[in-house]
Amino acid sequence: MDVRDLGGSGLKTPRLVLGGNVFGFTAKGEDAFRLLDRFIDAGGTMIDTADVYSAWVPGHVGGESETLLGEWLKRRGRRDDVLIATKVGMLPGEGGEKLEPARVAAAAEASLARLGTDYIDLYYAHQDDEGTPLAESLAAFDALVKAGKVRALGASNYSAERLAEALDISARDGLTPYTVLQPEYNLVERPSFEGPLQDVAIERGLGVLPYFGLALGFLTGKYRSADDAGKSVRGGRAIKYLDDRGHKILAALDDIAAETGATQGQIALAWLAAQPGVTAPIASANTLDQLEELLGVLTLDLSAGQVERLTEASA
Repeated sequence: MDVRDLGGSGLKTPRLVLGGNVFGFTAKGEDAFRLLDRFIDAGGTMIDTADVYSAWVPGHVGGESETLLGEWLKRRGRRDDVLIATKVGMLPGEGGEKLEPARVAAAAEASLARLGTDYIDLYYAHQDDEGTPLAESLAAFDALVKAGKVRALGASNYSAERLAEALDISARDGLTPYTVLQPEYNLVERPSFEGPLQDVAIERGLGVLPYFGLALGFLTGKYRSADDAGKSVRGGRAIKYLDDRGHKILAALDDIAAETGATQGQIALAWLAAQPGVTAPIASANTLDQLEELLGVLTLDLSAGQVERLTEASA
């Protein structure tokens, strides 16, 4: 199995990170525990969550995913073979707004309590906060690392300019830098990462873990017409990709699926894993069957020609 260094974080991961946005939402209780057990048994290591998961659900307040993960960690009685990534910056709460220092500190304590652990492996700024000076938020993150509560830091949803500025400030002030980037990136959403942001990640040696690797499920091939919108809770959003370009991408995925015996979803994730600078895609599963399909990316290698055909189809 291909296990990759996650930038300069000191962490490693195979070519798949399990998305935790579904836990406590569409994957609950024993079903969720089975998914998590299977992911680790198959060689997976990192589970990606956030304090805001799943505050968008009526009756939820955020923290549901972390709470479920905490129950799972307690139940299995082992923590050393699991990497937990979580985030701050989108869930309102104690200490102020977004990435204000007091908010970062309070949010980290709340996440640690819900997870039932004394450290977070990878802690992200979930989104940029232009209202808080970068030096202040970076110092707050650095304090968590120095206190042993966080092992490594990451940035999600940052522009190339703001990410580079944050890295420069960390170097200037002797603060723990962001070593991981989490952008939206997949075959249908390419411009926001490719170009300046990708260049910064590569030049500065950051690990890159893209989210929405399957584009709301569109890249699994299950959405072929507007009538398919009801196939999942995300279907209504996924069918927005059903334009000429989307059909070209699906056709390329279908052709390579016929050549390799892999599924369209596996191929889409393998394309991501083959992109310059990318460490591993993030994807989530609601069922064991869905997870088994995702696990195929751990060992699927596309030829250079197949990668290029997908790149051209999605241009």
